[in-house]
Amino acid sequence: MHSTLPLFLFVAVATVTPGGATMLATASGGRFGFARSIPLMLGIALALASLAAIAALGLGRLLLAMPILQTTVKALGSAYLLWLAWRIARSGPPNAGNGPARPVTLVSGFLLLWLNPKSWAMTVGAAASFALLASSPNRLALLLGSAFGLAACISLALWCALGMLLARLLRTPRHWRILNLVMGALLAASIIPTWR
Repeated sequence: MHSTLPLFLFVAVATVTPGGATMLATASGGRFGFARSIPLMLGIALALASLAAIAALGLGRLLLAMPILQTTVKALGSAYLLWLAWRIARSGPPNAGNGPARPVTLVSGFLLLWLNPKSWAMTVGAAASFALLASSPNRLALLLGSAFGLAACISLALWCALGMLLARLLRTPRHWRILNLVMGALLAASIIPTWR
């Protein structure tokens, strides 16, 4: 347990800090509630778990070693996040009918994370840093995949619950407009570190 504690601390901090996925979970919780946001959160958590497992197996290094592939992933991921940010920023109260009618799906949540170079870098970094915790790449893949998947589920649930709390505090269309603009702006801003 003592040897895995640094891994669990790293994973907890990495998944709970604000970013594109957490902002999306917050916005979804505020607009659609917890139950309807579960597919999004599950898609993101499954994607992060699979990225961590793949990084542990060494395949993530291929992406990091190929600049053209990195740029393609960055461009696709950034375009998708900007589109989502625009949709969130333009929406009003959940009952106004001018925002997304349905929450982001499991598949879209999965793709969102797979197209995020920050996620790749984080999981490859974790695989490199904690490689000695397991006796084989397969065991490391299982350990990292489980840790990142579970931590993502907990983190996204907390962010989604925050969105639900904010939704209860918002009483007017103006309040909703402000929240949606802030959520959209934060989601768009989460792209900036990707391009540095």
